[in-house]
Amino acid sequence: MGIRILLADDHTIVLQGLSRFLREQADMEVVGQAKDGLATVEMARELAPDVIIMDISMPGLSGIEATRRIHSEKPDIKIIGLSMHAAKRYVQEMHKAGARGYLLKDCDFDELVAAIHTVAAGGTYFAGEFADIAARTSHPGA
Repeated sequence: MGIRILLADDHTIVLQGLSRFLREQADMEVVGQAKDGLATVEMARELAPDVIIMDISMPGLSGIEATRRIHSEKPDIKIIGLSMHAAKRYVQEMHKAGARGYLLKDCDFDELVAAIHTVAAGGTYFAGEFADIAARTSHPGA
């Protein structure tokens, strides 16, 4: 069985595109898609994915708060932030909330696949420009 992935993003085209590309990976399975933070928390409880790809800006409950809730309830679920937000404060907040990785939405698909493999195996993956932030920010449960 492959890496079970839950996608969380409020843009349908992003969900559909990521889902299509990830399903082409022999060792990955997209088990669900959520369009807001609350739905992501509920689906994480129900589906218990291995990895969640989490947008930051979503309606109702932000990706940061959803990450915090999921990490406190199910710390074995690995979360990767995938966002358009490049400001260091977003990366720091996601990391503090329990995210094991962070990439910008303009990253190459191969980099996202590498991040998923790294995080699923127990490591962390913060895109090059964010690696120093991750190293300096305390991570609960790391």
